[in-house]
Amino acid sequence: MAQMQQDPGVLDCDVLVIGGGPAGSSVAALLAERGRRVVLVEKDKHPRFHIGESLLPHNLPLLDRLGVRAQIETSAMHKHGIEFVSPFHGKTVRYEFANAWDRRFPYAFQVRRSSFDHILLQNSAAKGAEVIEECRVTAVAFPENGPPCVTARGKDGETRQWRAGFVVDASGRDTLLASQLGAKERNPRNDSAAIFGHFSGARRLEGQAEGNITIVWFDHGWFWFIPLSDGTTSIGAVSPSEFFKNRGTDLTSFFMRLIASSPEIADRLKDATLVGDVTATGNYSYLSKRTSGDRFLMVGDACAFIDPVFSTGVYLAMVSAFSAADAVDGTLRHPHKAARLLRRYDAQTQKALGSFTWFIYRIREPAMRNLFMSPRNMFRVEEAVLSILAGAIFDGWPVRARLYLFRMIYYVTKFSHLRFRLTGDPRRFSGGKRAALES
Repeated sequence: MAQMQQDPGVLDCDVLVIGGGPAGSSVAALLAERGRRVVLVEKDKHPRFHIGESLLPHNLPLLDRLGVRAQIETSAMHKHGIEFVSPFHGKTVRYEFANAWDRRFPYAFQVRRSSFDHILLQNSAAKGAEVIEECRVTAVAFPENGPPCVTARGKDGETRQWRAGFVVDASGRDTLLASQLGAKERNPRNDSAAIFGHFSGARRLEGQAEGNITIVWFDHGWFWFIPLSDGTTSIGAVSPSEFFKNRGTDLTSFFMRLIASSPEIADRLKDATLVGDVTATGNYSYLSKRTSGDRFLMVGDACAFIDPVFSTGVYLAMVSAFSAADAVDGTLRHPHKAARLLRRYDAQTQKALGSFTWFIYRIREPAMRNLFMSPRNMFRVEEAVLSILAGAIFDGWPVRARLYLFRMIYYVTKFSHLRFRLTGDPRRFSGGKRAALES
């Protein structure tokens, strides 16, 4: 039965949050803590499966501020660094977060997202948010002279409606508002897709490095190798979407054939067993042309998703949720400041995304691979790059200056690749057959 009509001037809640992933649960908890009447509507029943298990070191202070770090750490794998494996160079390089510019955050977590997301959702309820699961939001109306009206449908088919002072879209890859407003577009700089599965019995690194994420390049993209504390390992491959469209076979066969084509991944999985289904997702990278408007904003994957090579997804979702909570609470307190507060939120969101996208858009370039596979800490440039990979997107000028220097080094390296291709002698750059491959 549909919800009864109410006085148009009466709000059902101050804030309605669409989605109970890391972004939605975080912003709901933060606003409820501030005394706001928050309703969070989640389409699934938690715990539920989700990909994206690797966090960044700078996730940890956010978890501290939410009060859930200790609870999450009990089932998390410690991740002390990143390993890059390049068949083009014939070697492996490891980076430790303890060597970043800011040494206060020497590790991160690898998590089962079903457990991680469930803890965050429960935390939002404990802080005072009303959490409604198995209820899918289908539309948001913005009347000219009234509050936003959110319509949803429960698992029993019942239609529900809420009037809210503000709407936060944290619907993730469903991108509810971006799609409804016609603002979603494929990322023109990074058209990619992913295929992934979980394995038991995979060979891991030893000692403290056991929980490190491994990135393995191959001809058409890169693999991720993420160890989890329950003994399973998440394996995925990211490539241009066109590569997957031409696979010519079923998903599982294609994935196993792709694994077999990578000596490093194949060797680590030679005694492993596939657990569960192989899954693929297209339209992997996208963005929304806007992130906010009159009495609404989008947070986390609801407004953008970029290539996950540096494990930025959960971190960007959560850091944007903290910015969103400030913007929403400030707008409700001081409506006349709404435009300025939302512009600030937009700027912070774009800055957070931009801190990673320059690297991500170039990660498949031979010049970038050469730099990552031949680390040098001249002028502490490596420490600055490590800080970004750890999530230190708001560090000061000393770090930013070295990141600009790294960009200069990249462009010089890329120019050298181009010059040696034109002269027909790529071996002059770094020697031998592998240099020819990389040029």
